[in-house]
Amino acid sequence: MSKTQETEGEERKIVTFTLGHQMFGIDMRALIEIREWEEPTPLPSVPSYVKGVTNLRGAVVPVVGLAERLGWTPSVLHSRSCILVVAIGQRQAGFLVDEVADIVVIDSADIQPAPDVEVNEQSAIAGLVRIERRTSDASHAETMVLLLDLDALSLTRHIMDIAA
Repeated sequence: MSKTQETEGEERKIVTFTLGHQMFGIDMRALIEIREWEEPTPLPSVPSYVKGVTNLRGAVVPVVGLAERLGWTPSVLHSRSCILVVAIGQRQAGFLVDEVADIVVIDSADIQPAPDVEVNEQSAIAGLVRIERRTSDASHAETMVLLLDLDALSLTRHIMDIAA
């Protein structure tokens, strides 16, 4: 394979998860760990999507309700709710998600840019990609995955201050 083909068709691993009925993905390299949901310690005077903080091996990590952070209806806690602990720059943050789905390999060339829509803040969607997903009846179906831009999510001053 030539150098050009490697850069155009670079494979990436993403962790997929759901919020409501929508599938999201983050780069596997940002994932530190997946934790069972555990009620975080609440903090005063923070946005409602900041659920509190938790202790991760001696480090204080903010826990964010990702659905709320994206402007959606808050997640309803259930037995498969979990926290994705991710690295954002030199800091860590935990995101409450409805359910982790899978780890999949995608080709970077298959990522489509997010639509350019006017919003008040930087888009948290880095791109979209179709993946093949196994369904409950063992058949396969294509699903659109929204790839999150973790740096865009960390723009909130509260998250950066808590994770400091």
